[in-house]
Amino acid sequence: MREKVDILISDALIVTMNSERRIIDHGYIAVRDGRIIDVGVGDGTSKYTGEETINGRGRVVTPGLMCAHTHFYGLLLTGSPWFSKIEPPTDFQQNLQRIWWALDVELTYEDAYASALIGSILFAKSGVTNFFDNISSPNAIDGVLDYIEKGVNEVGIRGIVSFEATQRRSLEEGVRGLRENERFIVKNNRDPGRLVKGAIYLHASFTVTDELFKLAHETAGKYGALIAIHTAEGLVDVYHNIERYGLRPVERMKKLGFLGSNVHLVHAVNITEDELHIIKETGVHVAHNPLSNMLNAVGVARVPEMLRLGVNVGIGNDGYVFDQFENMRATYLIHKLWNRDPRVLTPLQVFEMSTVNVARMFHVEGELGSIEVGKKADLVVLRPEAPSTPVNSQTVMGHIVNSFSSRDVDTVIVDGRIIVRNRKLTRVDEEKAVEYVHRVVERLWDRLMEKGRYQLDYLCPR
Repeated sequence: MREKVDILISDALIVTMNSERRIIDHGYIAVRDGRIIDVGVGDGTSKYTGEETINGRGRVVTPGLMCAHTHFYGLLLTGSPWFSKIEPPTDFQQNLQRIWWALDVELTYEDAYASALIGSILFAKSGVTNFFDNISSPNAIDGVLDYIEKGVNEVGIRGIVSFEATQRRSLEEGVRGLRENERFIVKNNRDPGRLVKGAIYLHASFTVTDELFKLAHETAGKYGALIAIHTAEGLVDVYHNIERYGLRPVERMKKLGFLGSNVHLVHAVNITEDELHIIKETGVHVAHNPLSNMLNAVGVARVPEMLRLGVNVGIGNDGYVFDQFENMRATYLIHKLWNRDPRVLTPLQVFEMSTVNVARMFHVEGELGSIEVGKKADLVVLRPEAPSTPVNSQTVMGHIVNSFSSRDVDTVIVDGRIIVRNRKLTRVDEEKAVEYVHRVVERLWDRLMEKGRYQLDYLCPR
């Protein structure tokens, strides 16, 4: 007698990402109560009958993709006419002053919700089932993470959300941002039924005092929470720390006792050999954002060296392009070009940076990141539209990095529930959601156009 399961994926090419990195040419996955109960060879129909059966013939199944770092609110500026009012920035610091810091003071609670809604839609449709987001909205701090959670929950994906604590405007504002993170962590992190969890986030060491570093570290330790910070993205971070403290950013954080296995350094572009070894020694993780780094012209992170040292690196988008396949492809290519060596990085290494590596970063490697019995059922079913060469166990990794895109995502399963079926969202009316988001964005753009030029009301704290 066949055993009944909630979902049976039958006769598919399965990229397990287990410890052996096993790939099954014709295999099945059985899901019950949100977890994978069996993975095997064949179609599985002799053992199981599914409440819902997905015919996997011609399809590829992977673990749910994970985005190591994002900003949902970055989506609100795509194509904005407000850019015509801004004198083009010539470096990263001007980018912050003229664009992002001018934007964030205009953000409302509704903007936060709308950005999370559209960002979660884009993630789901591109196979991203888990992410780490942070928002900067100095005039909408208290309770803002609940609005982001609402948008994420409506789509049905999993994620970590946080508020960007910064003291560039006032010392007190940084503490308020930290307390918003603490409030959300207390509310969500110990409830296994919640897909959205909280974390601690600091903007960057050039806008944060030693006192806030210490308070953030203590708060994260109190709740066993993750903590992340933009690090050496632009040279302003490096120069500020050297001028004020006589130390580079990673050196300063080490001196403060801030670094550890629960810490994510986001970007880590402008770092030295010594800082690279500090990163390795302290066990911190690095979130690599290649497309954003190109957009902001800040440089290329030393990812191949990090991997050789054993540093754990995950791929993020930094709020720029919400197609994880594009970010993987950029990672695969930029380091070959930068090192002038086509041997640098393999497709497998790149795919690890969107699955198992990010699971380690999020401290959920025992639950997510690979297709194994007992793990949570976060799965992506890809239906390649027109592959130029055969897709099989020998070629699939090359296809994932070189030819697949979000257009190939057919079905997405999170926590054992189908949230995308036949390329359509199951929990949200996408057309109505997009119409709503566009109305919110137009109101934001009107405020920005009325405001006109950027303002330089910021503080670099001592």
